[in-house]
Amino acid sequence: MTSSPVQFPLRAILWVAFFAAILAAWAFLFMMAQMSGVDVIGRPVGMNMMPMTTFGALFPMWAIMMAAMMLPTLIPTLRTYEKLMYSADGTRAGWLGVLLGYFIVWVGFAALISLVQIGLIAGQLVDTLGISTTGFFAAALLIVVGAFQFTRAKEICHGVCHAPMTYFLGHWKTGFGGGLRMGLGLGAFCVGCCWGFMALGFVGGVMSLLWMGLATLFMVFEKLPEVGHRVTKPAGALLILAGLGVAAMAI
Repeated sequence: MTSSPVQFPLRAILWVAFFAAILAAWAFLFMMAQMSGVDVIGRPVGMNMMPMTTFGALFPMWAIMMAAMMLPTLIPTLRTYEKLMYSADGTRAGWLGVLLGYFIVWVGFAALISLVQIGLIAGQLVDTLGISTTGFFAAALLIVVGAFQFTRAKEICHGVCHAPMTYFLGHWKTGFGGGLRMGLGLGAFCVGCCWGFMALGFVGGVMSLLWMGLATLFMVFEKLPEVGHRVTKPAGALLILAGLGVAAMAI
């Protein structure tokens, strides 16, 4: 079924705004990296004019990072909801509710990981750029996140993210409120699926655009219907091997 002349412009405007928000978030991250005195790899190359040591500084940075990294992974889910707009009384308001609910959950995760980073700085496990100060801590993170890829929790959470149609059909609610509730649920499963790749920022540096870009690319692949289920465990094996290699070099 084709969209009506009234619906199409709204759909186009919302999708353009969605992608503009992603581009703006990456632009902000680039500016923050410049102010932190690091290059795209995350290596210090200048004076750090924006030390990330307090919640007031870390939370906005992580919230913007969540928008930059996680909104691209939501595209298959939003496209799936659009398919149901013509067969299950879905609405554009519900579409917005799904988007908002998803983002609310990830902003909550941004607050949590900001507190974690403050604790890691206090424990001298990461520096003020969010980079691991010891090889053993970096190795532990790689191994833990790699091992998580083989767990039942990962399988369940990834299953929901990988096949959002099943979630929608089992939890379908109409209108903005219904979309918001489903977005919150989907966001929770997504955090359960992808938290490890956020934590790995402490290995490559949370201000490393290269590291975060690669993590984003992998998470997008992980949620694609055609290939998502094929990359999860191989990635876990690679992370474990990388962790063992880092540990060996740290001895």
